[in-house]
Amino acid sequence: MPVANPPMEQGYRIGEAAARSGLSATNIRYYEKEGLVEPQARGDNSYRLYTDADVHRLRFIRLCRAMDMSLEEVRALLSLDLRSKADCAAANVALDAHLGHVRERLRELRSLEKDLIALRDCCDGSDTHCHIIEALHARADAQPSGEARGTRATRHV
Repeated sequence: MPVANPPMEQGYRIGEAAARSGLSATNIRYYEKEGLVEPQARGDNSYRLYTDADVHRLRFIRLCRAMDMSLEEVRALLSLDLRSKADCAAANVALDAHLGHVRERLRELRSLEKDLIALRDCCDGSDTHCHIIEALHARADAQPSGEARGTRATRHV
């Protein structure tokens, strides 16, 4: 939804938009590059100007990313109309899919926790050498070339 070019005093330069949205200027530029936000206005000096609607959109993106949503998930949610019943169903589908990703990540983290506890239990520090370091080296030697399978959780983002 295009926004009319606001006068300079009605728009925020990137530093102010960053402060108001809680994002860094670098993140804002990245989200622009990814097509998640597109300021419609430019000042006389060609600086991008962000409207209150742009700042709201940036906050929305930050909130979704804080919930570990991928850029594609954020993009999908941004495309929905909050007044549309059909879009409400689409939002539910998107959140259910993300909840599945979160549950899978929790399973991976529980497995990682067990692995780390078992590794920690290898050594109490009383021996002549560290069995944790020894176990890590043994695992590194057992890994296939180029990949560390089973020791690192995969993420959907």
